Amino acid sequence: MFKKKLLVLSSPSGGGKSTLANYLMTLYPEIRFSVSCTTRKIREGEVNGKDYFFLSKEEFEEKVGKGEFAEYEQIFGNYYGTLKSEIKKHLNSGNSILFDVDVKGAVSLRNNFPEDTLLIFIYPPSFEELKRRLEKRSTESVEELNIRLERAKEELTYKDKFDHSILNDVLQEAFSDLEGVIKDNIE
Repeated sequence: MFKKKLLVLSSPSGGGKSTLANYLMTLYPEIRFSVSCTTRKIREGEVNGKDYFFLSKEEFEEKVGKGEFAEYEQIFGNYYGTLKSEIKKHLNSGNSILFDVDVKGAVSLRNNFPEDTLLIFIYPPSFEELKRRLEKRSTESVEELNIRLERAKEELTYKDKFDHSILNDVLQEAFSDLEGVIKDNIE
């Protein structure tokens, strides 16, 4: 159905990639969501195997040593990564896969699967709005929030490395823009 089977949404924390990913999944239920691995603590409402595969640091590092990740990154003191086996499982069954990853992970996915990857960058209307969104989430300590904001400054510079970029200011407009990008990727 899709020309490129790996659909990658990326943004700084608070940019809205998860909201847009969930919207896309309602439009195209045949898309499979890529479940990443992480060593961070599980948050309230998250489900192991659905939101993430929650691993210990030792388990994650063992998988890194065995070359099992298509991409991985240490962010905010925790590891995040996508198992090659998960990607291959979906591709072998003919599914398209939706990724919700950081910018470096997105670039790594393209490097590993250059012909199959569509990169979509989601960005906020301003840095101040991004900060407001993160503060409203209340999922990090002040120190963690400041680290995320510092990282966001770097991540925003990756915008030009993506096939498409979508401003997430007015949510309905962002939904419409995302839908347009995906429709252009349909065979």
